[in-house]
Amino acid sequence: MIALTRLNGTAFHLNALLIESVEQTHDTIITLTNGKKFIVLENSSDVIRSIRQYLRSIGVLAAVQMPPETQSEGATS
Repeated sequence: MIALTRLNGTAFHLNALLIESVEQTHDTIITLTNGKKFIVLENSSDVIRSIRQYLRSIGVLAAVQMPPETQSEGATS
């Protein structure tokens, strides 16, 4: 669960595993897999950071994150 704030200032927690998209317009709109939408005060970068932190805390992010690409042999800088 990630902590968020509704436009009216009330705090709530949202299951990050149900988030399908995070859209930054004038406000931040979070769409869930069931189509329900939430408009929150946090900007999209903060929401995505919270999602990644949550996924890392439950061990999901490390399982799906690709290692950084390395330069191939013989490549020059």
